[in-house]
Amino acid sequence: MKGLIENLKTWLSRAFNTSVLVKSRMEWVDYLKGIIIILVVNKHVYAGLEVSGIPVPEMIKKANMVFFSFRMPLFFILSGLFVSSSFGKRGMNKFLSIKFENLIYPYLIWSVIEITLQVMFSGVANAHRSYKDYLHILYNPHVLDHFWYLPALFNTTIIYILLKTKLHLKTWMQLALGFVLYFSAQYVEDISILSDWMTYYLCFAIGDACSTLFFQESTQRLLKKPAVLLGIITLFVFTQIYYLNHPETFHLLGAVTNLGKLQLVGIALVGSLGMFALAFQLQERKIFRFLRVIGFHSLYIYVMHVMVAAATRIALARIFGIENAYLLLVVGTITGVTIPIIAYNLLIKDNVLSFLFSYSKNKTMRLKAEPAINPEVSTVKKISMNPVNDVKNICE
Repeated sequence: MKGLIENLKTWLSRAFNTSVLVKSRMEWVDYLKGIIIILVVNKHVYAGLEVSGIPVPEMIKKANMVFFSFRMPLFFILSGLFVSSSFGKRGMNKFLSIKFENLIYPYLIWSVIEITLQVMFSGVANAHRSYKDYLHILYNPHVLDHFWYLPALFNTTIIYILLKTKLHLKTWMQLALGFVLYFSAQYVEDISILSDWMTYYLCFAIGDACSTLFFQESTQRLLKKPAVLLGIITLFVFTQIYYLNHPETFHLLGAVTNLGKLQLVGIALVGSLGMFALAFQLQERKIFRFLRVIGFHSLYIYVMHVMVAAATRIALARIFGIENAYLLLVVGTITGVTIPIIAYNLLIKDNVLSFLFSYSKNKTMRLKAEPAINPEVSTVKKISMNPVNDVKNICE
């Protein structure tokens, strides 16, 4: 029995790559990404229930509106925080190469895989795909469920860096441009390869604009104070009450009017700041450490979770006749988070299937050779002297 328990512990450690917990990393980053990716998975499980015709309680719908208000803006703000330091230590050519391999390559591979599976299982899948949908990969990724985020982040990052380094746009210019793009995106929403990055360019610019201040020791100390989290939560509650009680201005996918869009920026910033403060509190108390494991694997969860969640829903609803929305939401979220982690660590990483995320044969060796970032680093200057986490990290 003792040997069986030890073997199980070894398997779990390998399956979830728990060694990341002892590596010298910015713990709050993994906490934050863990929270965000769980919210992303939860949203897509909820969407799958609605499309499949399973009755969804109003409480779940309201919760998803709350999460929507800051979930994706937070991803772009977090990415913007690290963009200057990442570019500074790599230079243009290496920076472009890494971004392409980390974002566009998995986007191309996994969108093809998902479309193919949806075509093959069209009889049971929610999405009704045809071979014409492969064309959407090139110009309309928002049609392809969740995959739009990867090219949107790539386009945002590259355009931002080019404008910053080649045209020498100052911070206020980038922010002004971000507002213009944000309000203009609605006019090209049928071409989401454009509208997606235009919508979130402002959030990315805000992240970079705040990076110097954010990594100052005084700011980091402030975010670690429980009173700060309590204050932000109070503000968050008030903004969400306003958000949820103005259906004439806001809906599940955004805002109806330009004034609503402007208000949504403020609501997103309050929610994002609250998540930052929460992540720092978790780091200080070293609790819920499983969120760090989840955050470390956020890219792999992101590309695989919809397929896993769909299979879970189909199995529970069609085979076992379960239609309780709460149960389906919880089980779908758990499997959507855990199974991609297990699949990556046991079947893909360091195996013949590694090409599903990387075309660099020596990438694993390069990652092992890179020194990890000091979790106590508190300035951008120090960060730029060390690789920021794992180069497969979705937030970089």
